[in-house]
Amino acid sequence: MESSSLNPTQLHLLRMFSYAKDEASLNELKEAMSAYFARRVEEGMDELWEKGLWDQEKNENLLDEHLRTPYYE
Repeated sequence: MESSSLNPTQLHLLRMFSYAKDEASLNELKEAMSAYFARRVEEGMDELWEKGLWDQEKNENLLDEHLRTPYYE
């Protein structure tokens, strides 16, 4: 098994998580991190749209995609 070191962000998060002593704190942290990453995705999509790299047609095409993993017998 290969050993890897943690980056500064991972280390900081581990230190922060040490203060979450109960389920409520854990849930608050999960919500905060989910909101952060959702906002980043939203900003990224806005940027693609503004640059003309994404449009309504691509949205519609994505809705028609079948993205499930096929199961074989």
